[in-house]
Amino acid sequence: MNKAAIIAASLVLISGIPTVAQGSLPRMTVVSVGDGDTLRVRNQQGQPITIRLACVDAAELKQNPWGQQSKTLLQQLLPIGQSVQVRQIERDKYKRLVAEIFVNNRSVNLAMVQDGQAVVYRQYLQGCTNTKEQFLQAEANAKRDKLGFWNQSQPVMPWDFRRGKKNTQPTTKRSPVQECDKAYPDICIPANSADLICSDIPHRRFKVIPPDPHGFDRDRDGVGCER
Repeated sequence: MNKAAIIAASLVLISGIPTVAQGSLPRMTVVSVGDGDTLRVRNQQGQPITIRLACVDAAELKQNPWGQQSKTLLQQLLPIGQSVQVRQIERDKYKRLVAEIFVNNRSVNLAMVQDGQAVVYRQYLQGCTNTKEQFLQAEANAKRDKLGFWNQSQPVMPWDFRRGKKNTQPTTKRSPVQECDKAYPDICIPANSADLICSDIPHRRFKVIPPDPHGFDRDRDGVGCER
């Protein structure tokens, strides 16, 4: 698909998003896209501003290939020079403007979730209180259809990846440590196992300490299964 077709498809995607900008929002111009949830814009005074998409989280660039795919879609939705409307929410600890971005009154944040290239950031979903259900439904649909980030068996959430957690797969429960019978210190014969004879085990000429529950030391010389 050529670039023009991709951008056209992206515009169709945005036009299908029900969340629309309400009232008069400040307009800004896209300067660059950093990753799947970060971009740079210029306000009407020409000042550069870094924006973090609100209510969503995209895969980190090091989460190959999901991070790059997410960035690519955001670049398609927000090409350099694109005029956007910005619903400002807050400043984060990095002093970035946390905001919802709109193109033709349609939410880009929600478009990213709908296409499976961003996940709902539930910890910060209060910034999108009025459209919370739309975000959650968009994510459920993308997950069901295995779109983008959801097309993997064990997705690591971006926030987990940043904390260094590389796999969300539940840890397999370990079996209890096997207790060996103390009468046979050189080998491991499970304690309380059924009666055994020498032909039942692979070991020969091993130390035996009374009471020798299996009778491996027939001549009681302290050595089991000598033959």
